Amino acid sequence: MNYRKFGNTDLQVSEIGFGAWAIGGDAKVGDTPIGWGPADDNLSVKAIHAALDAGINFFDTADFYGLGHSEDLIGKVLRGHKEVIIATKVGHREIDQKIILDYSKDYIIEACEESLRRLKRDVIDYYQLHSARLNHLENGECIEAMQLLVKQGKIRYWGLSLNTFNPAPEAEWLIKNKWGNGLQLVFNLINQKAYDVMQQSAAAGYGIIARMPLQFGLLTGKITSGTTFDKNDHRSFRLTPEIISATLKVLNEDVWPMAEAEEMSKTSLALSFILSCKEVSTVIPGIRTPEHVKQNTSGLKKLSAKDQQRLMQMAGEQWKPVLEMMEKQG
Repeated sequence: MNYRKFGNTDLQVSEIGFGAWAIGGDAKVGDTPIGWGPADDNLSVKAIHAALDAGINFFDTADFYGLGHSEDLIGKVLRGHKEVIIATKVGHREIDQKIILDYSKDYIIEACEESLRRLKRDVIDYYQLHSARLNHLENGECIEAMQLLVKQGKIRYWGLSLNTFNPAPEAEWLIKNKWGNGLQLVFNLINQKAYDVMQQSAAAGYGIIARMPLQFGLLTGKITSGTTFDKNDHRSFRLTPEIISATLKVLNEDVWPMAEAEEMSKTSLALSFILSCKEVSTVIPGIRTPEHVKQNTSGLKKLSAKDQQRLMQMAGEQWKPVLEMMEKQG
């Protein structure tokens, strides 16, 4: 495992991190699934141990994943592992079977205490405002809360986990005002909308977490035209047959032949593409089995400039219609 410096902080994070959304299980808010379907806690525990064995030291979760269950599992398994860096998020909550965004100062402080309890830690290494928008930042309460939590020693560093399709306004505001230490951005072969923001943020000293690196599994090669999802899996409404079909057409014609030529797995190509960007600090594929650990940490390599350029050019060509469909779906 290789490690990279997280922006201007003193954190050294593994290039591959542990995305802990899926181990939260099949939680729902009202009729809306907010997880990846059923999860086996025993298997999740084995996956966390396998990640440690593979050299993964960065674990990214959120208080909303499994409505706290993901944090509970992380806390149970990683208790006493002081060498591990834990990142979590705040801002999403359930009230009366509805998803509510709350970035008020009082709630953030209260939620931080609950996360610390579940994680069984005295301090959170990296705390993130979960999908906060520009109006929330400009309101100022969330900034005050984060600064206070740093002062109190409850969190070491903080940042934003940003919008899937247009992270620029919030990122630019943060950089302009010199707040926080990092950004979590969607960046993968299909969705490269955050690339300019990523460059700007890294140049300003912010650590960069690349999330959704495998675009809900589409970039693993495991999803086919006949794939269906559990009703409690959020992909059941996000990955329509039309989106899957359009994605597979581009992958089969223009991307997977490159993986074959390079003698790489499809997952390795997708992750190597992201890691070939020097601005990225860590990539957080979703992991819930030891096999996922192996798949996400094997066969990684720096792509040639030619291959990297070709894959980036596709963002303005082949992937544009697919992204438009994804953005409409949410």
